[in-house]
Amino acid sequence: MPKVTFIRPNGETTVVDGADGTSIMQTAVSAGITEVVAECGGTLACATCHVYVHDGPIDALPEASGDEEEMLDFTACPREPTSRLSCQLPLSPQTDGLVVRVPPEQY
Repeated sequence: MPKVTFIRPNGETTVVDGADGTSIMQTAVSAGITEVVAECGGTLACATCHVYVHDGPIDALPEASGDEEEMLDFTACPREPTSRLSCQLPLSPQTDGLVVRVPPEQY
């Protein structure tokens, strides 16, 4: 099971075992990471699952699609070079150890 570490806005870190093939968003919601709102449920129709990819095997993640890039323009917190929508980030053995930082606001 690939592990992902969430750095919450208050600085607390939570390490979660995710299932291969699920998204970081699904993993966060299942683990009770309430700061990942995921209002649209992963349909790429909002930006409430915004995260900053912080560390780990970043190169194992797929590149952002044009649709994801467009939605990232609507994040509540400033976009950074490592901004991604966690619904578009699948977990795999290659992503084990990924660290994401959750912004303080999603709306």
